[in-house]
Amino acid sequence: MTGARLCLALTLALGGCGGSGASEDAGSDAATFPDAGRDASPSDTGPAMDGATMDATTMDATTMDATTMDATTMDATTMDGAAPDAGPEPFLPPGDPGAGDVRFDISSARGVHAISPWIYGDNQVDVGNTHGVTATRLGGNRWTAYNWETNASNAGSDYLYQNDTYLGGGAEPGGAVRQRVEQAHAAGLATLVTVPIAGYVAADTSGPTDSGGADLATRFLPSQPAKGAAFAASPNLSDGVVYQDEFVDWARRTLLPTGTVLWSLDNEPDLWSSTHSEIHPAAVTYAELADRSVRYATAIKAVVPVGLVLGPVNYGWAGMVNLQGAPDAMGRDFIASWLDAMHAAETTAGHRLIDALDLHWYSEATGGGARITDEGTGAAETAARVQAPRSLWDPDYVESSWITDCCGLGAIRLIPRMKETIAAHYPGTRLSLSEYSYGGSGDISGGVAEADALGVFGREDLLFATWWQMASERQFVDAAFEMYRDFDGAGATFGDTSIEATSSDVPTASVYASVDAGSPGRMVLVAINRATTAKHAAIAIEYTRAFTHARVFRLTSATAHPVADTDVTLAETNAFGLDLPPRSVTTIELLP
Repeated sequence: MTGARLCLALTLALGGCGGSGASEDAGSDAATFPDAGRDASPSDTGPAMDGATMDATTMDATTMDATTMDATTMDATTMDGAAPDAGPEPFLPPGDPGAGDVRFDISSARGVHAISPWIYGDNQVDVGNTHGVTATRLGGNRWTAYNWETNASNAGSDYLYQNDTYLGGGAEPGGAVRQRVEQAHAAGLATLVTVPIAGYVAADTSGPTDSGGADLATRFLPSQPAKGAAFAASPNLSDGVVYQDEFVDWARRTLLPTGTVLWSLDNEPDLWSSTHSEIHPAAVTYAELADRSVRYATAIKAVVPVGLVLGPVNYGWAGMVNLQGAPDAMGRDFIASWLDAMHAAETTAGHRLIDALDLHWYSEATGGGARITDEGTGAAETAARVQAPRSLWDPDYVESSWITDCCGLGAIRLIPRMKETIAAHYPGTRLSLSEYSYGGSGDISGGVAEADALGVFGREDLLFATWWQMASERQFVDAAFEMYRDFDGAGATFGDTSIEATSSDVPTASVYASVDAGSPGRMVLVAINRATTAKHAAIAIEYTRAFTHARVFRLTSATAHPVADTDVTLAETNAFGLDLPPRSVTTIELLP
């Protein structure tokens, strides 16, 4: 069945289809949060903490210390779980680990920073079995025209541009939001909530609307960022306007007592003219999106000053470069232009309005002619899939994709590229990927790619990340989360502080390393073997304390969950050798 036909058949059952990056339906089942809906196009086609988030009453050691409320201050010295100070203890020189196919060098003397607790996120998390996930998101096409006052939403191009009650929650104000957020908070998850900024929301639940905007005046209500008057205990359904700051105030009163909330400025505005042409038929411009971002962020911060606001939520590479060919692009880089506008607005306002640059990343890499975000398991495609996370950071890796082919770009190095743009145009802004996928979630190649990406997110200091489910199977991605978040089945996790970890042969194997601020005698490594053959890793660790043994857990093609292996005894000081099975993830917990 084609992606488009699969979308049509499953939209009502599953809540929409995977979006600009997707060629398959998002695949959530009845036990998971429904897919909130993305556009059904198969590909990014190329160039043609409000008190809600960071209210101190919601903070504990599993989220962030209240001192980290401003995203500009969130580093190893200010986050709860900050990196330990080695103090007077000397760093022990490691012994000789022997020869290996690849050498891993680990050092707690360098690259030290706290890992955000929100990088282990899932858009379609099953709150009954989270696999260690720490965050989720209410996002996707369904939320762009969401009317919090009546709980109505619009499916956009996912299904007949239909106004309906699909999201659930009845007619209660914010019913769909309350239901999802309270479930997430009960499971200990932070939640990213979408605030609609496109200008109109669903006025009824009466079915299909005109895709060209002919029903705008009769089937939709104007949506405004700020009410300019006192908020009501219950929304006024007769005033003909929906106010988003009143929505945020409702969420502040309703949801903050149950946990942590962050705020997203809508969803994929670069695609509104196709995904939501019923309310925004014209292509969005740089000027319009900057203006909307400033006005809505200002309204959110007025209600929850210490909340974290994320935007502009671009759908993919072409959106980042020129806002999907916006009429006023004029050769300007969109991200740079948008950050300039946000920086200027902060200067005017006297306080930060945008805390994180939020993007969506569906890899365009191909192998054997197939895009890796599908579920293909051919040799060429899986080989490309396990290498694809290197495009997040590696200056020596050039993937095979239209992105690298079209413009002589070379290595994408997405995260350093965006951080360099941030440093030049809006310093202090964090980075977020609220949708991403590498496909193959029912195959070990998808598990290896996901585990690699999670390691990169921690090492490269992202604020927030939530995986998007692209198919019905997901067992190897779930297992990849467990390799960081519950590798022994008893709650053991990767540490809260990242330290330097290097590989002598990145195309073959990568490694990520962590320590715990509260348990300096413990270190956890995650090793990725991309090769289809076993490799022997020689591992040397520079640390202030000597380890005597290590627990070892494996994720291989044999079983889609972590499996305990034989413990390792260290005969040399902080040095040992370890075999890495073919195409696998290995978690190593080092202990005194």
